[in-house]
Amino acid sequence: MTALVIDGHPFAESLTTSIAQRYADAHGDARVLALRDLDFDPHLRFGYHRRMILEPDLVDAKAALAEADTVVVVTPLWWGSVPALLKGFFDRALLPQQEYRYSPRGLPIGLLPARRGRLLLLADTPWYAAPFTGLPAQAQVARNTLRFCGVRSVSTHRMLGVKTASPERIESWLASAAKLGERDGIRDRAGRPASAPLVAAR
Repeated sequence: MTALVIDGHPFAESLTTSIAQRYADAHGDARVLALRDLDFDPHLRFGYHRRMILEPDLVDAKAALAEADTVVVVTPLWWGSVPALLKGFFDRALLPQQEYRYSPRGLPIGLLPARRGRLLLLADTPWYAAPFTGLPAQAQVARNTLRFCGVRSVSTHRMLGVKTASPERIESWLASAAKLGERDGIRDRAGRPASAPLVAAR
């Protein structure tokens, strides 16, 4: 696969899920990883003192991360952060010496092979209030998670004012997600060696 699309919304009938699927369909070689469908404990019960056994779904998810050329995270903004489901996935799936490590000087070195990423962030916060409330989830996911783990270039796309958005506005967001997916699909496939088989979207 050339793109892994992580859907961080717990509810399958959400706009977040529709955005994720629209991107993946337009990309043409993407897998949607809907976290709500995975069977795993989202709690890092021992912190980093002791490793938890990885559930099969997490093993599969980590393998998908290791194969992706592009990583896309689609998530709502709740209480200034991401849903607990998505945060728990990051806590459990992104591990030291596997997705990142530290240099002798204590600097993080990302180990994920993907060099491109996107964050599609949805929020009820209207665009004119964003400068006052801030969007800490943007830095949390784009910089402190994806870039930390080696995804060097992460583009953020904000869809604000979801609660009061008109049907036309929502359709424009879906169309934008499709355009991004189509553009990334062309770029990702162009960058893949001719001998490498393409994996069908699923």
